Amino acid sequence: MKTRSMTSVLIVAVLLLAFILKGFVSPYFFDALILFISMTAAFEMSKLLTKMDKPNNQILSTLFPAFLMLFMLITIAFDTNVGIIYSIVIAVALIIIFFAIALLWSLITKSKTIKEIRYKKLQISLTKYSFQKAMNTAFSFVYPSFLLMFMTFINHFDDLTSSFANVSSFNGYFSLIALLFAFLIPIFTDTFAYLIGGIFGGKKLCPKVSPNKTISGAIGGLLSCVFFCTVVYFILYSITDLKTIFNLTGFAFWQIIIISFIGSMLAQLGDLLESAFKRQANVKDSGHFLPGHGGMLDRCDSYMFVMPYIFLAFSIILLVL
Repeated sequence: MKTRSMTSVLIVAVLLLAFILKGFVSPYFFDALILFISMTAAFEMSKLLTKMDKPNNQILSTLFPAFLMLFMLITIAFDTNVGIIYSIVIAVALIIIFFAIALLWSLITKSKTIKEIRYKKLQISLTKYSFQKAMNTAFSFVYPSFLLMFMTFINHFDDLTSSFANVSSFNGYFSLIALLFAFLIPIFTDTFAYLIGGIFGGKKLCPKVSPNKTISGAIGGLLSCVFFCTVVYFILYSITDLKTIFNLTGFAFWQIIIISFIGSMLAQLGDLLESAFKRQANVKDSGHFLPGHGGMLDRCDSYMFVMPYIFLAFSIILLVL
């Protein structure tokens, strides 16, 4: 418990530092954190796939987030000409390109691939095995890399001027608000689901996937998330500059109630999905990078669906401005 608490303090400290550097120095410090999280999580997902008896290219899985981040930052830098839709199209195109590279890699290193097939005692052709391996690798490009990429878009909301006309007038505060809720929703949900579930116990939520999660914990995490996100909204609303942004965008408290409600459900869904992967891989944790917490993937599983959702939700707020 002591180790887990110390790691939690360290995680919070790193996040606070990233937010401070984003607000007072440059948003690229947060991009560096996003890249580190994405590459570590991708590496762990590749290992999980291997343990699930799904061969994949671990090198490409781990390196893909770096290339994705590079291209996304380039499209954001030239957003006046590109736009967010084209950025996402480019990201999908990059996934297809790296899938092709993974496929060619297996075919070019023919002798090594054949050794893998023989070692596994499979009755399968070189081409079919290479295709399956490339598909498994491409899965890691999507989960977690592509999903976490939306964190970068949230971090640069205020730079997406061609997609959102008035966002540049918010002095970087809009992305700070969106990023804050993107992190707080999973944190509030996970924390209070754990606490309330431990206190009340009761019927299990999904015992075959995650035997420790309870229905009381899930409901408690959901309601607590909505409550505390609303409290945070009113705290932010009390700050003059942020109040102006809320008023200009028409971002009212009832909207954060809806956003946090749906976001909390998505956070719990993401948690359950990763638990299903671990169950299939027959492991307790995705890794050991964070003592007392498991791997990086264990800590960011709740964010997988929340990040795209928060980007979509806050995009709608800007578009109806």
